[in-house]
Amino acid sequence: RYKNHSIELVIDKLKVNHKDVTRLRDSVNKALQQGGKQLMIYDVEGDSIGYYSQLLMDPVSGISYREPAPHNFSFNSPLGACPTCKGLGYVNIVDRSKLIPNDKLSIHDGGIVALGSYKNSMIFWQISAICEKYGYTIKTPIKDLSEEALNDILNGTNERLQLKTDSQSTFNYFQTYEGLVKYIELQQSDEASAKAQKWSGQFYSRCVCPECNGQRLNKEALHFFINGKNIAELAAMDISALYQWMLTAEEGMSSQQAMIAREILKEIRTRLKFLVDVGLEYLSLNRNSSTLSGGESQRIRLATQLGSELVNVMYILDEPSIGLHQRDNKRLINSLKRLRDAYNSIIVVEHDKEIMLEADYVVDIGPKAGRKGGNVVFAGTPSEMLKTDTLTAQYLNGAKCIAIPEKRREGNGKFITLSGCTGHNLKDVTLKLPLGKFVCIAGVSGSGKSSLVNGTLQPILSHHFYRSQQEPLPYEKIEGIDNIDKIVTVDQSPLGRSPRSNPATYTGVFADIRNLFVNLPEAKIRGYKPGRFSFNVAGGRCEACNGNGYKTIEMNFLPDVLVPCEVCGGKRYNRETLEVRFKGKSIADVLDMTINQAVEFFESVPNILKKIKVLQEIGLGYIKLGQPSSTLSGGENQRVKLATELSKRDTGNTLFILDEPTTGLHFEDINVLLGVINKLVERGNTVLVIEHNLDVLKCADHIIDMGPEGGKNGGCIIAEGTPEGIARGDSPTAIYIASELKQQ
Repeated sequence: RYKNHSIELVIDKLKVNHKDVTRLRDSVNKALQQGGKQLMIYDVEGDSIGYYSQLLMDPVSGISYREPAPHNFSFNSPLGACPTCKGLGYVNIVDRSKLIPNDKLSIHDGGIVALGSYKNSMIFWQISAICEKYGYTIKTPIKDLSEEALNDILNGTNERLQLKTDSQSTFNYFQTYEGLVKYIELQQSDEASAKAQKWSGQFYSRCVCPECNGQRLNKEALHFFINGKNIAELAAMDISALYQWMLTAEEGMSSQQAMIAREILKEIRTRLKFLVDVGLEYLSLNRNSSTLSGGESQRIRLATQLGSELVNVMYILDEPSIGLHQRDNKRLINSLKRLRDAYNSIIVVEHDKEIMLEADYVVDIGPKAGRKGGNVVFAGTPSEMLKTDTLTAQYLNGAKCIAIPEKRREGNGKFITLSGCTGHNLKDVTLKLPLGKFVCIAGVSGSGKSSLVNGTLQPILSHHFYRSQQEPLPYEKIEGIDNIDKIVTVDQSPLGRSPRSNPATYTGVFADIRNLFVNLPEAKIRGYKPGRFSFNVAGGRCEACNGNGYKTIEMNFLPDVLVPCEVCGGKRYNRETLEVRFKGKSIADVLDMTINQAVEFFESVPNILKKIKVLQEIGLGYIKLGQPSSTLSGGENQRVKLATELSKRDTGNTLFILDEPTTGLHFEDINVLLGVINKLVERGNTVLVIEHNLDVLKCADHIIDMGPEGGKNGGCIIAEGTPEGIARGDSPTAIYIASELKQQ
């Protein structure tokens, strides 16, 4: 009774003929019911047994599968995710090359970075014992240690080691050594302090999951195939290639499979077609959403709405042309018109010339920005607008334009050469970046511009100059780093993590303003220090709102509501602090000033004027000094950062990297931005810009054109030279640059 037994329950015995079909069917159903969806049939004449199951089971090996359901193919579900990487596709492991960057050093001299130089401590006694076991000493260069010895040092050993101190005395007890890697992994646990986690994090590298090879799903999900492709392989295809595959998917199916798949395939094809129509055919379905640009995310949502086929809906889009090459603008416009023709209303906030001219109705707000704007200066059709003289209309009808430079700069003759770039879709690219010039990286969406610059070049230079921990994409070598002495990346990320951050704090001018108030007679009499005028420090701020100027009311199931503080009225400071005034203005009044107002107000204070004047010159005169950074657009954030760098002294040997700085900029703002870029280059610096805007491209000294297409069909440098040289080619960028140059 203590052994497992197999019990066969005999349901029926019969000699099969055509008259017994009903009896056979009933017997099979009864057998499956009694056998838990399994049955066996003994063929007397052939003396053979056949096993059958309604479960997905191999009757020979006994391997069984769950009944397939949608969550079995989702890496967000525990039922479908790879158990090793939990559906992420990658794992973080301790990287030996980061632990031992220089194997010519010995462990005694600090060859293992995590340990540092020799100390009279337990871990060094243990490592010394391991070295002695293999015939080495702790002063032996790491490169001369055997692989077995190094493996024991890093990963530990169960062997009991005889430990010796510097005084050569022997312990009368033994301790097993778990290894350095185990210790570093413990510092990543939830129980470890933030400082310990940060310290140990520098020794980790991200690598592809060895279990699923980055496909994120478990083996069971990856062993379902349609025409030889599993779901991960389909998700990794470019949307254009996947769409073509779906068009012919039924050809390899049986009639029954094709009948089941018909409606599903129809739905998939429709949705993929919408993504192709909005210019996203170079993406893949498994692309991480954090790597998408703002414009790409917006166009994905647009494709979703196209597929929903709703009517009488108002859609509001904020600059959907971000990151979109001029060639693909027409496709975006056609998608918007399809929504309109389905009896919907489309409101687009946009600066793109082509989209404005294709609109049915244009509302122009101005006449300028900030307190000098806020009025509707025109409302009507594009053709009517071209006859007016608003600032926008002047650029549209040609009365104003951004002038092409009379000559292109020759540069300083030096280069940074980055060779063998193979990250993402880059195909062994070699970038030769001329220094002392205004350089643009152009190309259609998805051609590899960001992979080359933001993913490869920028992390390499940041690590070299600032010891950044960001891992660059794969490359072979880089030459010419010594030709620059600093790199400044000006991106569109927020200035700070909280609403307390603002242009005044980011640029550093707020410290000068506080010092000015401290030196006023009233402040000296009261004994105020600089902290008194900070809304982040107790003492001078309003304690009712902790210097926020507002209170947050939690609405449970609704978004939180911000209301002005009833004590300070939104001024952020207490009454005593606000009583100290400069030219009749308190510190709160100063923070409420626009940059233009502040330039006039501080005209007699050189150290403050210098910093805010740059913000005005870069076209940000309309924003307030104390405006929360969370209310600034990506383009505004980028220009505040650029102004901050401009206000600093530089050596004239800096590389500036800007990623689509024209985001959110009007024609007039672009003109101002180009003036700032030219000022930087005139000082001897190099400005590298990823850009699609033709007004910027035509003003560059040197263009590097990538393509020829997006996704797997891109990843190459197809042309480089002056705008005039690029215009003589036949790439998508060349055609539009040639047209732009011809107009002027």
